[in-house]
Amino acid sequence: MSRLARGRGRRGKFNPRAGFEPEPAGPNVSGALLKQARKSGQLNLSNRGLEKVPDTVWRINLDVPEEAKNVTFDGEDRWWEQVDLTKLILASNKLSELSPNLNQLPALVVLDVHDNDLTSLPKEIGDLQHLQKLNASHNKLQSLPSELCHLNNLLYLHVDYNKLAELPNDLGTLAHIEDLDVSHNELPTLPPSIGYVSRLTKFNASNNQLSNLPPEIGDLHNIRVLDLSNNQLEHLPSDVGRLGKLEQLYIKYNKLREFPNLKQCEQLKELHAGFNLIASLSADHLKLLPGLVLLDLRDNKLTSIPEEITHMQHLQRLELSNNDLSSLPFSLGLMSSLKSVNLDGNPLRTIRRDVIQRGTSELLKYLRTRIEAQFSFPGWSEEQQNGGNTHSREPKSGDVAPLTPDPEPAVPGSTIDTFTVHKTKSINYSNKNASSVPDDILETGRDMYVSEMNLSKNVLTTFPAGLVQLAATLTDLNLSFNKLAALGAEIGQLSRLTTLDLRNNQLTALPTEVGNLQHLREVALSCNRFQQFPAVLYSLLKLENVFANDNHIAAIDVDGLLKLPQIATLDLQNNDIMQVPPQLGNVTSLRSLQLGGNPFRVPRPAILAKSTADLLEYLRGRIPT
Repeated sequence: MSRLARGRGRRGKFNPRAGFEPEPAGPNVSGALLKQARKSGQLNLSNRGLEKVPDTVWRINLDVPEEAKNVTFDGEDRWWEQVDLTKLILASNKLSELSPNLNQLPALVVLDVHDNDLTSLPKEIGDLQHLQKLNASHNKLQSLPSELCHLNNLLYLHVDYNKLAELPNDLGTLAHIEDLDVSHNELPTLPPSIGYVSRLTKFNASNNQLSNLPPEIGDLHNIRVLDLSNNQLEHLPSDVGRLGKLEQLYIKYNKLREFPNLKQCEQLKELHAGFNLIASLSADHLKLLPGLVLLDLRDNKLTSIPEEITHMQHLQRLELSNNDLSSLPFSLGLMSSLKSVNLDGNPLRTIRRDVIQRGTSELLKYLRTRIEAQFSFPGWSEEQQNGGNTHSREPKSGDVAPLTPDPEPAVPGSTIDTFTVHKTKSINYSNKNASSVPDDILETGRDMYVSEMNLSKNVLTTFPAGLVQLAATLTDLNLSFNKLAALGAEIGQLSRLTTLDLRNNQLTALPTEVGNLQHLREVALSCNRFQQFPAVLYSLLKLENVFANDNHIAAIDVDGLLKLPQIATLDLQNNDIMQVPPQLGNVTSLRSLQLGGNPFRVPRPAILAKSTADLLEYLRGRIPT
């Protein structure tokens, strides 16, 4: 049947030449728009202030088109080649209802009515048998019609941000759905039929009132992303552990007291379990998650981390802030894949705060040294080995000292033990009251491929140019507590440096040659005379930790900091900063931001005392819009 002869009971007046004439398109819907929709099969009426959908929209494939009234076959308007409407977008209007006449668009594949004032959907929606995508989010829906479950081809259903108190019991008949979002509603439970939605790969039920989950949730064998955040869950059923293809699990902001048993979740990459009441971690639970990349346990009640966390060989990010941890397993330092460990807000007693503030790489390095200390002094307590008061007592008679061979003769003119240098690849020439570095020290470092050089607590007034002999291997250089007023251009030749310690000198600037240190990850500039943050640092793309406290820096250059993609620690305490730009909150890579002791009034001390994440969020909230 042609479109000119379709249907009876059409609205409009009869024209002897062209048949029924449709009513005017209606406000904000032009005839040209409908004409284009008949050609493309798509009609976008979003953000037009519509309080009602004009009837001409529902009858777009039934009424006689305007261009067909004067029938010709030689024009550009090939009206006889029109297509059925398959995509209708009515988003961001003021619609309070949808007409039952929507079933006059049986070819619809996509229907988008999000961001309106709908309180219900008509039961006739079940007639749209070709519908694959339905977005009714951000409305005022209190229920869904049971006829919705007749949409056997539906792949995508979003009804988030409504007022739904229940889901249809026949939800399981939607066997082809892959993406289901029912978040931000008022759901106290999920129907058992949820388990029959077997092709579901992404399910978001966050921000509801769920206090329990049906065991059938374990039947979602294709689920990859499951979000149950912001509910009232006190435990997860063991059935969740049967989700063998699960990759991301969000269970934060609940009331969970136990770490979930995820025994068959071998594909899990991310577990977000922060803001719960979890008090302990089981070694058995951690062994079951070898592929985990991100583990978020912030704001729980954890008192310890088991050694078995090292079974997570792929773990890159570990969030442990605001727990009750007093110590960490030293074996954590052996996890080479770790890139970020957040420990803010824990009562750690066995790790100095300055070590934590220096960032993840320094923390892991420190933990590795504690492992060595355990082997060297097995009778010493963890606190005595932590670097805080190791020298507070003499070893007891029962303590076992490290076994070392007899040292080789010292280098002439110095106190350097070449055996130790060869073994550790480091030279400690600190606290010698030296105004220069002896040539034999530098030659020994060169010949033994030294990677670490400690020249701190001397009286150096100029940069030791001879250090360039070690350029091929030197990665850590400590020049702190000297009298350096400037660095020589030679610093730029030490291109393998990853750590540079310049604390407690008399520096006012850094030379441009520092820009050659493209492997530098940490620089300490504390207690110098800088009046501005050294701009050359903004070119060091691998820089993670900057300690510039106790200087005279007057401003924060946010644009410069945003050029540092890996910046994690920034210490600007005790400077002359008068204003904190809100845009600093956009430097989201920061894990530790210290701004106390400056003359600015905002943020207040109470805000500064919060975690770095909270401080950044506060600053972002002050960005003018």
